[in-house]
Amino acid sequence: MSPGILLSFIIGYFLVLLIISWLTSKKSSDNDTFFVANRNSKWYLVAFGMIGTALSGVTFISVPGKVGAPSGDQFSYFQFVLGNAAGFIIIATVLLPLYYRLKLTSIYSYIEGALGTWSYKTAAGIFLISRVIGSAFRLYLVVIVLQKFIFDSYHIPFAVTVLICLLLIWSYTFKGGLKTIIITDSLQTFFLVLSVFLSIFFICQSLHMNIFEAANAIKDSSYSKIFFFNDFLSSKLHFSKAFLGGLFITVGMTGLDQDLMQKNLSLKNIKEAQKNMFSFTGVFVVINIFFLSVGALLWIYATKYGIHVDKTDYLYPTIALKYLGIVPAMVFMLGLTAATFATTDSALTALTTSFCVDFLNFNKKGDLNSKKMVGIRHGVHIAFSGLMFLTIVIFNAINNDAVVSAIFAVASYTYGPLLGLYSFGLFVSSRQVRDKLVPFICLISPAVCYFLSSESAKILGGYVFSNELIIVNGLITFVGLWITSFRKPESWGDWKPESF
Repeated sequence: MSPGILLSFIIGYFLVLLIISWLTSKKSSDNDTFFVANRNSKWYLVAFGMIGTALSGVTFISVPGKVGAPSGDQFSYFQFVLGNAAGFIIIATVLLPLYYRLKLTSIYSYIEGALGTWSYKTAAGIFLISRVIGSAFRLYLVVIVLQKFIFDSYHIPFAVTVLICLLLIWSYTFKGGLKTIIITDSLQTFFLVLSVFLSIFFICQSLHMNIFEAANAIKDSSYSKIFFFNDFLSSKLHFSKAFLGGLFITVGMTGLDQDLMQKNLSLKNIKEAQKNMFSFTGVFVVINIFFLSVGALLWIYATKYGIHVDKTDYLYPTIALKYLGIVPAMVFMLGLTAATFATTDSALTALTTSFCVDFLNFNKKGDLNSKKMVGIRHGVHIAFSGLMFLTIVIFNAINNDAVVSAIFAVASYTYGPLLGLYSFGLFVSSRQVRDKLVPFICLISPAVCYFLSSESAKILGGYVFSNELIIVNGLITFVGLWITSFRKPESWGDWKPESF
């Protein structure tokens, strides 16, 4: 397909997003609108838009590709998705009521009251690092596709392609923030879901199958195994590792993540927020089944026509853009663009919100919506766009693994300490942490986990960690907090000392 046609399509797509941004921010573009959309969002729009944010380009490309990976993944990812669903239920029933009761703008403000100032800054700092890396990885995935199939034809360097993408995202988010994103993410989720169903249709058409024949072909193929219960010690695909890893990564990456929780906090009350989470969970599980089905059909197609790809991440874009025709190529590009930018735009908003509230103390200053405060927020937004640009360029220089594996590996290290901090705050009210030691504990825990991940086969009788490493990380943090804490004297009541 002509790179010029694809480029024109992307430009037109972003013009639509810019129009939406103008319409949603023309009446108000203050900080209250940017941070929490004036707490007046509709739950069904948030629920639908969250699908695109949660899935991202990683699900769109890496998950279908890994179905036929040499490691024998098949449909094992669905075990992880079931763990995700359990994690979403915990978020809806445990964390959301807490956030709404405290009327938080940044969810990390809870840690300040529960553990102390140093703990609070540590939690917010972990989020900033985690989200910059995670969002950069996700955007990197779509940029390499754009580079390979569009911008290489115009001899445009990779770094310039990244810069163009970030400038486009910044242009439609810097005024309206969350209020704009709730609308644009809903539109992008619609395109994402539509592209999945249309991709299945076009692949079936190319394979000369109807939908029932395709379902039978997937069932009878070597790609459809879902549950793996063999070889608990050395297999990363074992059900217990995948399910528990999915559960705790979801609690960490969603429930303890400002990005997705910020959308929930824009709703009117806890009932609407829970309604949003439960409906989102159901759709999330179903849509992942279709992504895995796309993967199986793509590998069946590749086998039939002798198509070879260097990386599993290239399977979907290669077949969609080179073999299926113009309309399927447009559908693929639509879904990929929608999935990835729905994730990145909300991430930039969440990063800006967290830094402004958690480090610049916007919520503790007089006029949140003054011209000066809005100007500072604009500067922070630009700074995080620049930081993400540098992260993507660096990652492009060193990456040699499937992106989906890289993201969840990073999540296991960075979100584990957040699990430990929140668990201690929620379940150990009788003890006081030594606040100034918390940053060191949150650094030691990932370091120990990295050692365990590297040496576990030797020291644990052949056991190999997968996504469940996040549980160990959180537990080490929790134990570290417990060991260095002390019992509160009854005379303290709810008072917390500033530093120890």
